[in-house]
Amino acid sequence: MPDDDGTTPGARSELRRQSRERRRLRAAVLALVSVVLLGAVPLFFGIRTLSRDPVFDNLDQLGVPGWATTKTVDEVSGSRWCLLDCRLRERTITSEKSPKETAKVYEDALRQDGWRPWKVSRCPEQETKGSYTCWRRDELTLDLWVREPTCVPPPVNGEPAIVPSGDPSAAAAACTGSLVSVKVRNAIDDERTKPQPSTDPSLTGEDPFPTVSADPLDELTPSPS
Repeated sequence: MPDDDGTTPGARSELRRQSRERRRLRAAVLALVSVVLLGAVPLFFGIRTLSRDPVFDNLDQLGVPGWATTKTVDEVSGSRWCLLDCRLRERTITSEKSPKETAKVYEDALRQDGWRPWKVSRCPEQETKGSYTCWRRDELTLDLWVREPTCVPPPVNGEPAIVPSGDPSAAAAACTGSLVSVKVRNAIDDERTKPQPSTDPSLTGEDPFPTVSADPLDELTPSPS
């Protein structure tokens, strides 16, 4: 028998059932959204941590003035876990001041950060201009190279621009500041941490290929017949 509102008990029961299902569905959706959001934040920071090398973060925190880091370019190669090749981190920095001033602030900052000068052969690997120093800290080695920038005017109509020889001040005004290169390697992958070969004759022993005279038969003594 219908109630005063015209609904039967069966219809009211169905409405209550549908209402409970809608509430359960909303609760499930809210729970799913919460799980996704709670998992996405750690996942984001985890991926960011894996993709960002901590060595670069450490270099970012060096106490150098702003004029010494006007432009920074980072490059990475190799594996962080030394699979096949260990990781090589390279940073190129543009400084507004001279190489001498720039080298001093970077060397002071490295010392304050726990790096120690590393006096080793092949530092640098070959003769270079400017200031080239090597450093060690824990399991890392660092090469710091500060020199004058290579200033090449941009091309004009596809052809290399040439600064007029009669106006050297124009070239000097456009070529100021300095260029900084930082190279960081794992010490176990740096050949300079291993024993270096020596050319000392006392350590090489006899020459396995002695020089033979022009005619060795001249020195042979004939045996009696």
